[in-house]
Amino acid sequence: MQNRIVVYSTGMLTLPIPLVVALILGFLALRHALAGDRSFLFLVLLVVCAFQALVISLTQHYGLSGLWPLQLLAAVATPPLAWLTFQSAALRPFDHKRDWLHLLGPAFTAFCTVFAPMTLDVVLTALFVGYGIAIWVRLRRDDALPLARLSSGPLPALIWKAISLLLILSAIADILIAVALWLGQEQWRPLIISVFTSFTLLGIGLLSLSQEAEGQAEDGGLSPPGPETPSPSEEDAALIARLDALMIKERLHLDPDLTLARLARRLHVPIKQLSAAINRTKGENVSRYVNGFRVRSACALLENGTRVTEAMLESGFNTKSNFNREFARVTGQSPSVFLRGMQHRSKPK
Repeated sequence: MQNRIVVYSTGMLTLPIPLVVALILGFLALRHALAGDRSFLFLVLLVVCAFQALVISLTQHYGLSGLWPLQLLAAVATPPLAWLTFQSAALRPFDHKRDWLHLLGPAFTAFCTVFAPMTLDVVLTALFVGYGIAIWVRLRRDDALPLARLSSGPLPALIWKAISLLLILSAIADILIAVALWLGQEQWRPLIISVFTSFTLLGIGLLSLSQEAEGQAEDGGLSPPGPETPSPSEEDAALIARLDALMIKERLHLDPDLTLARLARRLHVPIKQLSAAINRTKGENVSRYVNGFRVRSACALLENGTRVTEAMLESGFNTKSNFNREFARVTGQSPSVFLRGMQHRSKPK
């Protein structure tokens, strides 16, 4: 990472692409800091990406080689910071008593800088790949995003999958640079960096700013997950009966900010236990379960003459794409087809 350089030339004009990336990310960080609409960790991730791009530009394009330790610091901080941001946005609030272990990666890198500098590229590549894979693997679980808004559908998972791929892409860039240097093709390095590094840093920064990437933090922790059983049990049935009654009585599905963590808290059960019970009993994940209530509510509103957009918002959805997709899944037809059928049935014969 410490030997990255990005230069784009057109005639007599030389434009340092990382500097442009740094300015964009710095502006966005300042804008959202003033607006107060993002969490602290989100802003720190954005600032670190901007700082890394700035130091790359100053170190390589302007010849300030003495800044390379700062470039290394920003690079080694990015993967664990991306994980902690993902964790606080979608899994659980930040806890310094548990999360201090993520300092081990930067600490080991500092050790290698002093005693084994030739291993730095390998260590940094392993950090980016390791954290990228960790995010991707976590997203494969049914209860992957307990703090994510259920009304957002698959969008939060897609955003974090993209960020995990960008982390891995950054590691691939380092591998390609090493191969280029081994082949004696140092002139390839600027092109590799311009394609990979700037795109990766800008992508991580912009994706992390999406409203749907950040969930709703809960007040306090939940109890540890209970053991799973391979098939529905009486305990599962009793829990789902309580959940159904709660949903019908309090119409929680109408809240667009409803999360799996919030449902688990209302029922006083672990997140994983509730998610597994819904999966085993209903044969679907919690998002589809809640969206079933929302679609039925939207159908009732449409039958009473409410317009489609208003019915979508009043039933707890906040994106048209997710509403249309879930409406078709539950009813087998689009909202417009449902309306036409309703109008046809209401005509006098």
